[in-house]
Amino acid sequence: MQVMTLIPELKKIARGTGAVIYDIYKSGEFEQEIKLDHTPVTSADIAAHQYLLAQLTLLTPDIPILSEEDCDIDTAERQSWDTYWLLDPLDGTQEFISRSGDFATIIALVHKNKPVLGMIYGPKDDVLYWAVDGEGAYKETPEGEERIFSHTCQQPLTSLNVVVSRVQNPDNIRQLVADEIDLELQSLGSASLKGCLVAEGKADCYVRLGITGEWDTAGTQCIVAEAGGAILDLNLNPLSYNQRETLKNPDFIVFGDRNLAWSDILTR
Repeated sequence: MQVMTLIPELKKIARGTGAVIYDIYKSGEFEQEIKLDHTPVTSADIAAHQYLLAQLTLLTPDIPILSEEDCDIDTAERQSWDTYWLLDPLDGTQEFISRSGDFATIIALVHKNKPVLGMIYGPKDDVLYWAVDGEGAYKETPEGEERIFSHTCQQPLTSLNVVVSRVQNPDNIRQLVADEIDLELQSLGSASLKGCLVAEGKADCYVRLGITGEWDTAGTQCIVAEAGGAILDLNLNPLSYNQRETLKNPDFIVFGDRNLAWSDILTR
């Protein structure tokens, strides 16, 4: 498969999904309930999922789809897939509910357990990030498209600009980092958009503590890696995709500068 040939249509699909979500967001009329994992889901999540499912089935009818909103698939079946779409139709559901606007759609293509394409679209600012394995990472806004690169930190390292969740206790982040390093914290909602800030060099790292799914990181991982960074668990091991019975991620860190001694920076 020539993955790059999918990009033009995927951009349309990502923006179309964003339009579905944003129309509901602007109306202020949506239904909400709590899933079995105690996380919220809204009618906007479901509408975005259904739109993505229909559009990707038309685009690539032979590629199976795994979405946060339809992930109850037998482990043996999904692990038989060589290539599949991995989706979070609405990343940042709580931000949608609280009306911060910090939410996005995540589309990833996983091949042989590796994300080889990532696309993230934030409808509030009409910003689209995308990457293909070996082809670089890009950011597209109404002003145009540019290739993006993660930030290289000055040595010796004295401080880190860390992007965190609005609900994350900063003390928990502080405990993970060596005492001699100052932390400059900036808050944002959507996990994928936080990762993209690292990819474009506007933050040094993003630390995520708490439950996430593989759909939360696959698209971001491709973008961050192509920009020069990485996503690893807090023991600095790679995240896995479709290789375990669970689809839950461990705690992880997104960082831009691979040359830093992260094993010394992280105390965990």
